[in-house]
Amino acid sequence: MTTASAVPTNSRFVTTQWLAEHLNAPDVVVVDASWHLPTAGRAARAEYLDAHIPGAVFFDIDAVADRSSGLPHMLPTEQAFSEAVGALGIGDGMTIVVYDSLGLFSAARGWWTFFVFGAANVFVLEGGLPQWRDEGRPLESGEVQRPPARFTARLDRSRVAGADDMAQVSENGGAQILDARPGDRFRGEAPDPRPGVRAGHIPGALNLPSSEVVANGRLRDAEELRAVVAAAGVDTGKPVITSCGSGVTAAILWMALDSLGTPPVALYDGSWAEWGSSERLIAIGPA
Repeated sequence: MTTASAVPTNSRFVTTQWLAEHLNAPDVVVVDASWHLPTAGRAARAEYLDAHIPGAVFFDIDAVADRSSGLPHMLPTEQAFSEAVGALGIGDGMTIVVYDSLGLFSAARGWWTFFVFGAANVFVLEGGLPQWRDEGRPLESGEVQRPPARFTARLDRSRVAGADDMAQVSENGGAQILDARPGDRFRGEAPDPRPGVRAGHIPGALNLPSSEVVANGRLRDAEELRAVVAAAGVDTGKPVITSCGSGVTAAILWMALDSLGTPPVALYDGSWAEWGSSERLIAIGPA
């Protein structure tokens, strides 16, 4: 039987070749965590049903969420997460490989969600579905039903920042706030795509658009990442909290910093969807 120890331990990623070789291992589960911005005009679940990696289950970040919060894809309770992923056939001790249809976008949020809920062996597929397709590897359609499993969720709350935490950091320091949104939205030059959400950023935040750390559906190499992180004004020797529009691309920055050996201390789950719709102070213009 293939075991988690067969997975590379020096990376948050596995290659398409590794997955192809372990696709049928009983303790490996593949997770399609595709999600698209509301403005994209795409339906991730419909695309999954049309074509996905064989055996992959669909992880809907909008459904496996605290839908009572009024905010998009906020983390659910431990019990709700355990029940949802257990119903997908994802259990304790399994090696979880997450991918998305863009290469490296919402898969990062899927990875981070499993990570903060205590999954010990969770990875992102390097290059995602685009690379899998480009290599001519097999696909299948329809729903996948795995036997139910038991997943014991243990949320690491220290890795999740709330609005009050961000206000404290904004006012008093103690960590760097790194915003993954496009520069024009960060500076308040473009409207937020969500109705009722103001433009601008959290006072004191730095801006590193997630598009600058990704190329061709994967993280840039370490040298390039160090350059863009430094250009954004980030001191990797000091704590970082990542943020974005709704907690998705903030996870890409998490993976980028983690790959450099300097993982963030937390991710702001509510991100700008929460802050920008509140009455908290905002800043306009460059960092």
